[in-house]
Amino acid sequence: QVRLVESGGGLVQAGGSLRLSCVASGINFKIHTMTWYRQAPGKQRDLVARIFSNGTTDYVDSVKGRFTISRVNPWNTVHLQMNSLSPEDTAVYYCNTRWGPGDYWGKGTLVTVSS
Repeated sequence: QVRLVESGGGLVQAGGSLRLSCVASGINFKIHTMTWYRQAPGKQRDLVARIFSNGTTDYVDSVKGRFTISRVNPWNTVHLQMNSLSPEDTAVYYCNTRWGPGDYWGKGTLVTVSS
């Protein structure tokens, strides 16, 4: 059974930082692309960043230079370091991975950035 568990969300002031973590189980983690999405209130869920099995990363333009995605394969963990946060980053952040027909999501962690 695939399970993704996010943590690290919270309330932070604009300009602050948070580090999100996602721990995966039930998958061969090292071969999976791991992706962070976010969903702001009343908006669709959007891709934020992803990291491929070879360590290559990809970011949405709005977070480039501020967010860093990384993975620790022995710990089945993917991190999202978020710096210079702004109120526009307020959202529920979700961890995701896909393999064949499977599309797996965590329950999300809430990030609230106050102005």
